[in-house]
Amino acid sequence: MKIAHSLKAVLVLLVLSLFVVTQASAARGDRKEKESEKKEALYPNATRAEPEIKPVASLNKQLSKLYDLNEAEKFDEVLPLGETILAHKKAGPYEKSIVYQVMGFVYIDKDDYPTAIEYLQKALDANGLPNDTHYQIMNQIAQMQMAEEQYEAAEKTTARLLSETRSERPELLATRGNVLYRLERYDEAAEALKKAIAASPEPQESWNQLLMATYADQGKPEEAAKIAEQIAARTPNDKKAMMNLAAVYAQSDQYDKAGEVLEKVRAQGMMTDERDYRQLYAIYLNSEGKEAQAIDVINDGLAKNVLKPSSDVYIALGQAYYFTDKPNEAIDAYKKAAQYATDGEASLNLARMLSNEDRNAEAKAAAQEALKKGVKKPGDAWMVLGRAEFGLDNRAGLVAAYKEAAKYPETKQAAEEWLRKNGSK
Repeated sequence: MKIAHSLKAVLVLLVLSLFVVTQASAARGDRKEKESEKKEALYPNATRAEPEIKPVASLNKQLSKLYDLNEAEKFDEVLPLGETILAHKKAGPYEKSIVYQVMGFVYIDKDDYPTAIEYLQKALDANGLPNDTHYQIMNQIAQMQMAEEQYEAAEKTTARLLSETRSERPELLATRGNVLYRLERYDEAAEALKKAIAASPEPQESWNQLLMATYADQGKPEEAAKIAEQIAARTPNDKKAMMNLAAVYAQSDQYDKAGEVLEKVRAQGMMTDERDYRQLYAIYLNSEGKEAQAIDVINDGLAKNVLKPSSDVYIALGQAYYFTDKPNEAIDAYKKAAQYATDGEASLNLARMLSNEDRNAEAKAAAQEALKKGVKKPGDAWMVLGRAEFGLDNRAGLVAAYKEAAKYPETKQAAEEWLRKNGSK
């Protein structure tokens, strides 16, 4: 657990501070050492006054045992010992802060973040720790509030942290930006994230990705694309970066660019998920004159068994073939789609195509299958069935089909008009 490991590092600092406090006090007269310590402080501009740490000697043994139990992960013993120390009449702010922090760590180990947050907040309220540790705990609280999706609470914690420390530490700004993004306060989120990135000599890619998402959700596709392009340029072999770039292009209707990026992913052998192929062929189907490329992508995905045979995949393939004037291939694709379909829509489209090719016996069978499985507009299926009967010189079947079509609003007018003109009303 990342939070637990990070908190454990803070606890190590506390262990050290417990045993070096006497030495530090003895060195107060050394001005150079004090100046050095100030330069090394994590939060040198904090508005909070450093508390004067006065450990209670009679509690040192119990605190040491508390640490030993915690290190040994004997958490069931840590909690009662912690309560005992807290109840001690001599326990001061320093001891209470340490105990609350250790107890908070126990609940982190139990994956009980809400309770851990309560104890760590008590560690802050006891006000007995040095600034560096005090504000690191506050940062830990913000991280856990984020993990628990307590975004309003995390917003207050990060606002307080930055206000009291007057810090420009990039990781704190990035956390603040993340919180604001979750709250859909995109303008503020973008500002915090830009500051974090600018303040860091090596900003985390996750910060850039979050800034990209912020711009995208702000409705600023050009800004989002700039960030996505920069990330992809730095990591050309990173599939996630490439897919994000393609998604940004697609969201801004730049389908040609999105297709180019995804083709690079495919060429590098990184297109290993079904959704990758679906995204690429969908882009081609949404682009004018790109049906041939869609056909290539779908067949490639099926051949590699990355695209799983399904009704919607074969419908997409059938549509692509249809719009490239390859009716036989389109019919074959729709036949496969009908096999996987749970309703009759694919069979209805198959019947239409067969009827257009004067393959009337097959069209009749497909229309009947469509009606059997069920379609949204049954009248359409009856009309196709009627045309098939006409092609088969079966007038009685034609009339019967059109009379059925006349029962449905989508085909009532057309069917009745034909029946009236042909004396079959």
